[in-house]
Amino acid sequence: MIQIGDVIVSLDIFEKKFACDLAACKGICCIEGDYGAPLEEKEIAKIEENYTHIKPYMTAEGIKAVEEQGFAVKDCDGDWGTPLVNGRECAYSIDENGCCWCAIEKAWSEKHSAFRKPVSCHLYPIRATRYPAFEALNYHKWKICSCARVKGNEQGIPLYRFLKEALTERYGQEWYDELEYAAKELEEGRLIVR
Repeated sequence: MIQIGDVIVSLDIFEKKFACDLAACKGICCIEGDYGAPLEEKEIAKIEENYTHIKPYMTAEGIKAVEEQGFAVKDCDGDWGTPLVNGRECAYSIDENGCCWCAIEKAWSEKHSAFRKPVSCHLYPIRATRYPAFEALNYHKWKICSCARVKGNEQGIPLYRFLKEALTERYGQEWYDELEYAAKELEEGRLIVR
């Protein structure tokens, strides 16, 4: 692992290749899984603040799930996540030309909402875990993303580069520049990690 500021970055973030292939997977990550997308508490408030702008983009089933379950639900570990429709897809997921997309992001992309989407979705397949003194970034390998690994390997796109926009938005340009510098040092063998 490498530390950049108060963020500990797994070597997988540098070494694994990844590039979403929506043509192949159709956004199945919005449907599969045991729980909804992980949410930070501040994100729940952002969804609530922007809900009147997000709601017009949602499905009737998604709206019903939010009305019955709330903007977020706690999982068995006590962590917050998005509510699900019939225990399956995220309540905020929508169909966009045969692919799953996010009603939250759709409202944001059309400048109707100030909140883009949960960081867990924006950074995926990186999972950010907050501890008292630092944040840890780890790669989450999920079988449904096999086509993204194939495409990433074919195109030679490291995970940190695929997620440049999300990482920069989360941590800032200066932090991302340090991440790129560390990646170059690793690649050229000048940074030894034990």
